[in-house]
Amino acid sequence: MMDWLQVTRGDAPLVVSFPHTGTDIPPDIADRLVSPWLARKDADWWIEKLYDFAPRLGATTVRTAVSRTVIDVNRDPSGASLYPGQATTELCPTTTFDGEPLYRPGQEPDDVEIARRRRTWFDPYHAALAAELDRLRALHPRVVLYEAHSIRSRVPRLFEGELPNFNIGTNSGASCDPELAEAVEAACEASDFSAVVNGRFKGGWTTRHYGRPEEGVHAIQMELACRGYMDDPDAAPTPGTWPTPWDPERALFMRHALHRVLDACLSFAR
Repeated sequence: MMDWLQVTRGDAPLVVSFPHTGTDIPPDIADRLVSPWLARKDADWWIEKLYDFAPRLGATTVRTAVSRTVIDVNRDPSGASLYPGQATTELCPTTTFDGEPLYRPGQEPDDVEIARRRRTWFDPYHAALAAELDRLRALHPRVVLYEAHSIRSRVPRLFEGELPNFNIGTNSGASCDPELAEAVEAACEASDFSAVVNGRFKGGWTTRHYGRPEEGVHAIQMELACRGYMDDPDAAPTPGTWPTPWDPERALFMRHALHRVLDACLSFAR
């Protein structure tokens, strides 16, 4: 297994994918960036720690340690926008969520380099994800693919106001059985956190690509607003304020809620 690609296998009918928790950037790319902080600002901070209980439930986890600035493994590899008409970032992002340039002028990746990055990181990540889904599908009539994400509560370029704590995406109902979406929503609503289904975030490429409920693979994305488990300043982030450190006590209530969410996924699959 490649050291940047981390797969922990379980036999329960649940795969948890972590596409945006990585911060590694190869030196040949890092040398062309405006700053290391900007390049890592939009990571899904601490999500792998927040869900570190998942293997104990028997779930399989798939994670890349590579930063989304290198390549975003949750974007359509063709380059097509997942949210036409709305601001978003590319397969190989050239700006942050706030629209700041990531590369020094003239240093952005061209089509040849994007294709190389896809072969190096995107394709192996999805080969691993597909292999784990196939393995578990051979053991279970239904398997859940759970896409674990987070984002700052306020990103004016991407959405107005403040996000709900739980943003559940099912590609407008196409990527999973309604029973799964309802079970996850009920688990969220049993907490003190707010929730929405198919709001601003309806699921990225992974949810849309693998979610085939008629074939027994039910995909669902969870985009957490960061304030639910870490300090999330209202003001625009700076190197001195973002990211705030991982604090297990601060995250405790969110971890309890997410445990119920994954339990709901497992109950549905079984």
